Amino acid sequence: MVSIKISGRKVTISDALREQVDLKIGSALKVFDIKPMTCDVVLRADKSHSFGKRNACEVTVYVRDNVVRVVATGEDLESAIDEAASKVTRQLRKYKTRVVDKRQRSKRPEPVIEPVDLPPFEEAADDDDELVREKVVDLKPMTVDEALVQIDLIGHDFYVFEDSRSGLTNVVYRRKDGGYGIIRPKIEDEDE
Repeated sequence: MVSIKISGRKVTISDALREQVDLKIGSALKVFDIKPMTCDVVLRADKSHSFGKRNACEVTVYVRDNVVRVVATGEDLESAIDEAASKVTRQLRKYKTRVVDKRQRSKRPEPVIEPVDLPPFEEAADDDDELVREKVVDLKPMTVDEALVQIDLIGHDFYVFEDSRSGLTNVVYRRKDGGYGIIRPKIEDEDE
């Protein structure tokens, strides 16, 4: 059985909610029964002027060195939990398929992603620009294929990683027109 840690933000976790999380999320985690795997579930009830009352269920699953994260909202916490369980099942199946597929095609060469020339960075004219959040990432050496799996699993538009071949920090990102791009640091030749 997978350990599920349940916490609430502006919500009291009742026995009924705890049972529903254990039942719904627990059965969703059985799709990919692997050790070690842990799960954090955060139930939230937020009130805002523009959205009214919004209930959310955030599920973060730690599978070996990978993270699968989903967020689901609903009219009530029960519907948010149901939707989150459905999303976790889909994400874990996708991950399981990719892991199995990777083992079967391990001899295939790494895909080539063409670097994109980005326009020069321009200072913003607004004086009210401020840093509102800082996130520290644990850079793990991995291939571009592994980074592409991670970007799908966590559901972000980009993923920062250490390239296992070069040892340099790279960023893969989703392009608006479809596909993925990669940002790599320019390496100066010592002979120049």
